[in-house]
Amino acid sequence: MNKLMRMTPAALMLALAAQGACAQAAKPLRIGVMTDLSGQFSHEAGQGAVTAVKMAVQDFGGNVLGRPIEVLVNDHQNKPDIAASKAREWFDTQNVKMINNLINSGVALSVMTVAKEKNGIAIINGSGSSRITGDACTPNSIHYAYDTYALANGTGNAIIKQGGDSWFFLTADYAFGHSLEADTSAAVKAKGGKVIGVVRYPLNASDHSSFLLQAQQSKAKVVALAGSGTGFINAVKSAHEFGVAKSGQQVLAGLLVWITDVDAMGLEVAQGLTLTNGFYWDRDDETRKWSRRFFALTKRMPTMGDAGDYSSTLHYLQAVKAAGTDDTAAVMAKMKATPINDMFAKNGRIRADGRMVHDMYVYQVKRPSESKYPWDYYKYISTIPADQAFRPLSEGGCPLVK
Repeated sequence: MNKLMRMTPAALMLALAAQGACAQAAKPLRIGVMTDLSGQFSHEAGQGAVTAVKMAVQDFGGNVLGRPIEVLVNDHQNKPDIAASKAREWFDTQNVKMINNLINSGVALSVMTVAKEKNGIAIINGSGSSRITGDACTPNSIHYAYDTYALANGTGNAIIKQGGDSWFFLTADYAFGHSLEADTSAAVKAKGGKVIGVVRYPLNASDHSSFLLQAQQSKAKVVALAGSGTGFINAVKSAHEFGVAKSGQQVLAGLLVWITDVDAMGLEVAQGLTLTNGFYWDRDDETRKWSRRFFALTKRMPTMGDAGDYSSTLHYLQAVKAAGTDDTAAVMAKMKATPINDMFAKNGRIRADGRMVHDMYVYQVKRPSESKYPWDYYKYISTIPADQAFRPLSEGGCPLVK
C-alpha cells in the first residue's frame, strides 16, 4: 500500500505540505536578459549582455536559497510593444523575477511599467534616458550603468572648458536621443554656452549628409551627436568624410560612445572624440582581469553596459541571499541598503529614485599613433565623483522622492 495512503489525515496534510515546500524550494529563480540581438544596438549589448549576466550567475555559484538560477534571453527587436508583451509573459508564466540590460530607452520605459504592474524587478544598463529615474521612476526599477544627465554633464563640461561654447546637435529621433539632447543643452547653457541649432535624424538613417551640411553651415564650434548604435557610427563616419573635425573650426562630440563603436570605426575615424563613460576595461588591474575573462568568451572587450549587467546581476543575487527571499520589496530594500564594491564601481549606492550613483570618467579617443596594443583606445582625462556625476535627487521629479 502506498505510504501516504496509510497516514492519518493530519500526518498526510503535513507530508503533502512538506513535499510542496520542497518542490517550491527547488523551483528555479529565473533572470531575463532582454536586449537587441539582431539590430543596430546588438554590437554594444546583444550577446555581450547575455554573457555578462551568465558570468555573474556562474561567479555567484549557480544557485541561491537552495534553488538553481536560470537565465532566459529575448531579442526585443527595438520594439517597446514586443518587449512589454514578453516581459508580461516572463513575469506571469516563467517565474522570472528580474529583467536586465533593456537597451533602447523606449523598450526600457515600457518594461519598467510592466515590472511595476507585475511586481517584478527591471534593471536598466543598456539605456540612458534620465526619465528612467525622473518622472517615469518606479519602485521596481534601477538605472545602473549610466544616464544622459551624466553623459551630458561630463562631455559637455569637458568640451566647454576647451572653448567649445556654441553647439549644434545631430539627434537620433527617439526617446534616448531626445533625452541626451535635452540634458546636454541644459549643461551647455548652465556653463554659459549656447545651442545654435538642432536637426533630428531617423533612428535607422544611413545617410547623414544633409544633416552634416546643416551642422557645418551653422558655424557652431561643437557638432554634437546625440545618438547610439550603428546610426551613431554612420554619423561619425560621415562627419569624417566631410572633414568636420579636420577643418579645425569644429569639434565633433560623441555624447554616447561605446568602445565597440570605436572598434567598428577604427581610430583613424574616431580619434579625438571626447566621451564620458562608466567603465573602461583598461582602467586598473581589477577591470583588466574581469575584461579579459569576458574577452575570452566574446572576442571583444566589454562595454560599460556589459560591465553593469554583470555587476547588477551579482548585486541582485547577493541581495536575494541576504534577504532570504526573492520577494521584490525585500530584495529592492536590500539592494538599496547595500553599497556596491566590485570591478564596476567603488562605494556605489542605489538611491530612492532607483539611480545607482558611482564615479564616471571623461576620456578622449586616442590617435592611431598613441595606441600601443589591441583595444587600447582611450586616454584618461578626468574623474567625475559620484555625487557630481548624476542629477541631484531633488531635481529629477521622481514621485518616490519625498
